[in-house]
Amino acid sequence: MRVLQVLGTVGLGGAESRVMDIYRHMDREKIQFDFLVTEGTVDHYSDEIESLGGRVYHLPSFRVYNYFKYVKACRQFFSEHVKDGESEYAAVHGHMTSTAAIYLPIAKEYKVPLTIAHARSAGVDPGIKGKVTRFLRRNLKKKCDLMLACSDEAGDSVFGKDSRYKFVPNAVDMSEYTYDEIARFEVRQRYDIGDKLLVGHVGSFRYAKNHEFILEVFACLHKSYPNSVLMLVGDGELRSATENKAAELGISDSVIFTGDRKPVSMYYQAFDVLLFPSRYEGMPGTVVEAQASGLPCVISSSVTEQVIFTDRVRRLPLSLSANRWADAVVKAWTDSGKTAADRAIHRGNVRALSGGSLSSTIYDVRQQVGFYEKLYEEADIW
Repeated sequence: MRVLQVLGTVGLGGAESRVMDIYRHMDREKIQFDFLVTEGTVDHYSDEIESLGGRVYHLPSFRVYNYFKYVKACRQFFSEHVKDGESEYAAVHGHMTSTAAIYLPIAKEYKVPLTIAHARSAGVDPGIKGKVTRFLRRNLKKKCDLMLACSDEAGDSVFGKDSRYKFVPNAVDMSEYTYDEIARFEVRQRYDIGDKLLVGHVGSFRYAKNHEFILEVFACLHKSYPNSVLMLVGDGELRSATENKAAELGISDSVIFTGDRKPVSMYYQAFDVLLFPSRYEGMPGTVVEAQASGLPCVISSSVTEQVIFTDRVRRLPLSLSANRWADAVVKAWTDSGKTAADRAIHRGNVRALSGGSLSSTIYDVRQQVGFYEKLYEEADIW
C-alpha cells in the first residue's frame, strides 16, 4: 500500500520533520510513503526517503496566475498513477492546505479512496499572500474526506470554527531528545560558548517566528547579563534582515546564526532556555522537542496551550514589553539550576503533566504510528 504525502518541500520544516518521524517508525513492509512537493525547493530528506523505499515527485509552484498550469500538472500526475482503473495510492494526505482544495478533488477524481486535509498552521502571512491562502481554503472542508488538525487553533483557522476535524498533535521521538550533558558540552565547545547563558531558538526565518522580537528580548537581557549568547538555529528568507537587525541593536557579537542543523536534538541540550515568541503557530514541533529535552521554554500566548504537556513551559502575551520577556527568560534559567548537577536533575527527570513518562503521551511518535496505520489501511471504507 502506498500513501502520497503532499508538502511544500522535503526540507527541514516542522511539518516535513513530523511526517518523516512517522515514516521512520511506520511498518514499511505494509505501508510506503511517496512525497509530492513544489519544484525548486529544498530536498534535505530526499535521499533518506529513497533509502526507506519512498519516491519524491514535484509540482510547479502555485502562483495564482498559473492556476490552469497547476491544475494540468495535478491531473497529469494523478492520471499517471492510475493502473487498471484504480489509483496507486490508498490515500492522499495533504499537509499543504493552501492548494489542497485544488489537488485533493483531483486525486478523488482519479480514484484515490481517501483524501485527507491536515491543518498545521493557525495563521497566514500578512498581505496579498495571506488573503489568497484564505480564499483558496474557504471550502476545503467540503473537498476532502477527512480533516486533521495539529491544534484547535489550526483547525479553526484552516477549516472554520465548528468544523469536524480530528485533533492529532505533532509528535516526536521522545528518546531522541533525552537530556545529554555530553552533547551539551560538544555544541558549546564547537561555538566557543563555555558556561555562558545560552538562549536558543529553532525555526525558519519567516514572519510567523517573530525573530525581530527575539532580538529585542535578548538585547534587554544582554544588558543585565553580558555573559550571555543567543543562538538561532534555522534558515529562511528573513535571515539577512534578522542579521541586520542584530547589528542595529549592537548585539551581533553575541548572536550565533547556525543555519539549518541536524541532528537538532544536540542544540536543545546546549540551550539554557528556549525563547519562542511566535505570532502564530499550528503546533510548533520545536516546543514539543524542547520539552522532551527538559528545556525551560518561554513562548507566546499566541501558541496553542495544547502544545504543553510538561511543567517546563511559560506562556506570555506579545503585548508585554521586551524587558518583561527578558525577565521571564532569566527566571526560567535560574529556576532550572545553574550547576551541572542541578541541571541534570531538572532536565533529566522531566515528566508529563499526567504524571507518566513522556513516551506514554500522544506527543510521542510511537503512540501515533498505530493511528496512522489503521487510518491508511481502512482507506477503502471512506
